[in-house]
Amino acid sequence: MIRIGLRDAKAHFHRFVMSIIAIALGVSFVVGSFCFRSMLNDQVTQLMGTNSDHDVYVRGATEEQNDSSFATSGPISSGTSYNKIDTSLVTQIEQVKGIDNVSPPERTIGATLLDHDGNAVATTGAPTLMISASSERPWRAANFIAGTYATGEHEIALSQDAAKKAGLQVGDTTRLIVNGEPHTMKVSGIFTTQTAELGVLIILAQPALVNQLMQLQGEDTSKVDKIGVYGNRTTPLTVQEQQQLADRINKVLPKDSKAHAVTGQSVRDEATKSTQESLGFVQPLILIFAVIALFVGAFIIANTFTMIVRDSMRGYALLRSVGASPAQVFFSVVIQALILGVIGSVLGVLLGWGLIELIDWGLSKGGFPLSGSPTPSPTAVAVGFMVGVVVTVIGSAIPARTAATAPPIQAMNETMNPEKPVTARGWIGAGMVAFGALCWLLCWLLAAKKVSWAWLTTVGTGWLLGLGGVCTVGGVIVLAPALVTGAAKVLGWLPSLAFPVTGTLATRNIGRTKRRTANTAAALFVGVAIVSCLSVLASSMRASVSDMIDDNLHADYVLVSAALSQSVSPKAVNDVKHTAGVGATTAVRTLPTVKLMQANEQFTAMAVDRELLDAMYPATHQEGDAAQAIEHGEIAVGRKVADSNGYAIGSTVEMESKNIGIDEAATKQAIAAYEQQVGEQVAALQKDAAALSAASDEAGAQAKRKQAQEVLDKARNVDRKQFVKTKETRKTKKLKVGAIVSDSMYTSDILMSTDTAHDLCPESMMPISQIYVQAKHGTNLETLRKDLQKTLKPYYTISVLDREQFKSQTSSLISSLISVVYALLALSIIIAIFGIVNTLALNVAERTKEIGLMRAIGTSNGQVRGMIAIESVILSVFGTVLGILVGLGAGVVVRQAYRDNGLSTMSIPWLQLVGFLGAAILVGLVASISPASRALKKPVLEAVASD
Repeated sequence: MIRIGLRDAKAHFHRFVMSIIAIALGVSFVVGSFCFRSMLNDQVTQLMGTNSDHDVYVRGATEEQNDSSFATSGPISSGTSYNKIDTSLVTQIEQVKGIDNVSPPERTIGATLLDHDGNAVATTGAPTLMISASSERPWRAANFIAGTYATGEHEIALSQDAAKKAGLQVGDTTRLIVNGEPHTMKVSGIFTTQTAELGVLIILAQPALVNQLMQLQGEDTSKVDKIGVYGNRTTPLTVQEQQQLADRINKVLPKDSKAHAVTGQSVRDEATKSTQESLGFVQPLILIFAVIALFVGAFIIANTFTMIVRDSMRGYALLRSVGASPAQVFFSVVIQALILGVIGSVLGVLLGWGLIELIDWGLSKGGFPLSGSPTPSPTAVAVGFMVGVVVTVIGSAIPARTAATAPPIQAMNETMNPEKPVTARGWIGAGMVAFGALCWLLCWLLAAKKVSWAWLTTVGTGWLLGLGGVCTVGGVIVLAPALVTGAAKVLGWLPSLAFPVTGTLATRNIGRTKRRTANTAAALFVGVAIVSCLSVLASSMRASVSDMIDDNLHADYVLVSAALSQSVSPKAVNDVKHTAGVGATTAVRTLPTVKLMQANEQFTAMAVDRELLDAMYPATHQEGDAAQAIEHGEIAVGRKVADSNGYAIGSTVEMESKNIGIDEAATKQAIAAYEQQVGEQVAALQKDAAALSAASDEAGAQAKRKQAQEVLDKARNVDRKQFVKTKETRKTKKLKVGAIVSDSMYTSDILMSTDTAHDLCPESMMPISQIYVQAKHGTNLETLRKDLQKTLKPYYTISVLDREQFKSQTSSLISSLISVVYALLALSIIIAIFGIVNTLALNVAERTKEIGLMRAIGTSNGQVRGMIAIESVILSVFGTVLGILVGLGAGVVVRQAYRDNGLSTMSIPWLQLVGFLGAAILVGLVASISPASRALKKPVLEAVASD
């Protein structure tokens, strides 16, 4: 039976081609998902080895709530956080034997590098990371290829990628934008790191400069997450040596310091594991494509084997007649499936490898180079291989069972069992669809606040959405065979009018094999349903943003920083006010340190002027008067914040701000301590010089005097900024809710006046995110734009946006969703073509004699092609229409469920959905070419004589 299976596989190999392609597609996505995850894991491991490269870390001894901290651990980091420790521990740690260097790893992302033309260096979403480092406090991962560390506060060293993007070399002068203010800097060196930094631009600067920048951003530089220790600044210690050094440090740490020393390797392992877990969403995202491809592949495989089994039924009947058991016949078909699965899986592994290589190349070109290995691991290969083989065997199981269980005499006469009735299946499917629709209806009513049943609120919209989706999609797949006959008549009505003969025949033929037709349409249905749902959401997002800006934004221009993590300079506000043609301006300040004492919903606190709410971006849907409320020292609360916290007009809320300010006393004490230390060191050297001079060792005395002078010179050149100490101050204020705003722009915000905000935090803790500008009456807007651009040129990173540009920038995230939509659509179309071709080929093969008789009585080749093309188009449109209907319903419900998250406007992309139908017709026409050619290739007499 094995030989028979191998022989049949060889005989029908040309029919396996499309099934092999389907398997290869599915396996490629499976392998690709594992490869990409492994590649990211390798990248993260290397990044942690580079960016957290100290031999020992001294960190807090008390574990706190999980958090992520970009500034302290590098471009990628997250995980368990610990209490912060005082930087004064550095002095005590330095006394431990076997330590080469001790430093808090100060890092921040609050700077923007300008290139040689004065433009902000683009990082495609990745930030610019500034790290404190110097020749005295080096970063071991940095390998200088030109120049060296910065030696003053007006110098910086750049990573090779940063220097290349900025077009800068050692000795060049550029500008660094910090808190909206430009600072002239000289490039002191260019360095590389051991691994790619995912597009992050790295700048090394003097510790005092980085410290100052962090203070300006409101960070408490007197307390840090951890302190890094190098046992050797050039060569890493072994894990055993790290532990020995950590033990020695723990012995000298004060008991009340709440600090503990751990090995650098343990910190890297912890951060690596946590970051890899946070990136775990990538693999399921790619596996979605794999599931779709394998779902379709299973149908294609089943149809292929159904065709092969039909052609071989007489052979199987003969085998049964001479004594072969049903199990042996079944096994001979499965052997073919195994061969098919092996070939498809091998090709899929290679295709998946190539896919990851292509992604790696694309990311590198896009500014996100990866240094992890794209080579598939043995696990990825094994999983992909097994998935391909198992899916193939499952797909062949039903046709194999048909071959094994058909009575020999019936099989000899080629009288196949008639298709089973689909009535019962139709009722089951209809019930599932009805239940799914009911879940969606309840979800919609709950989100629209049309019902307030306690049990429904407990279930929540998420569960109702998911349950409704599963039941609806599954129900449509179960119901589809019962819909085929009716759908064929409806969809075939127009072709029957245009082409009475071929159209009528095509409509009749579609209804012959209801299950097969429905299975093929189901593959296209799933893909189109996902695409249609995402299209509705993307269109609604775009419409919501458009309506929000068109209906509410009355400013002529919006000024925003074009750089990531960069605020607008306060000086720019005054300069804009005095620009010719400007009638009114208002700045929006965010309050990152201001929090509610108790809050059930995340929100953004903002300080605004009445001008914003009255004229620039007025609140149109509100309870109370938001502009009047903030003017009277009250707050205006967004509807989402109010509902989640139970606020009403008149409610009193307590707000708190944790602010970081300079501790003058501690700073003076730190400077005095340093001066005392220098004085004692100089006095000791001078005493040694006097003793040597008294002993007639004038050369030795001269060396000591020289050493003392060097200490003094170094002390004079030390930047006193490094001794600045900060302290945390807390301010609280009870405020009354004067208005509740329902506009999408403000639904997640708490608004207060600038004067009220000053009672909670200083001006430095109120970064400006936007400036709204209205022109004077009669001012030419294009002239005003040029004047504003001229005014803002010295600030380099501030963009002048009109309403359409502001709308486009606000909608930029939607483009990413659109790209996913079209990627899914492309995949659905590709695999749908394979499925339709296979189904039509099987239909044509079963109607060989019928088509031969039609040709014998005068039916032209064009009419035969037209009949098959109409069948293909009806099948394709059937699956697409089902997908559009379900996807449209899902999109409407999801939009309603997330209305308060910015999806305020319902928008259905009718043109896009019509385009999907057009694509379905095109898919049907393309898919019909091969089966039609195969039907016409067989001579008429041979086709008529076939039995």
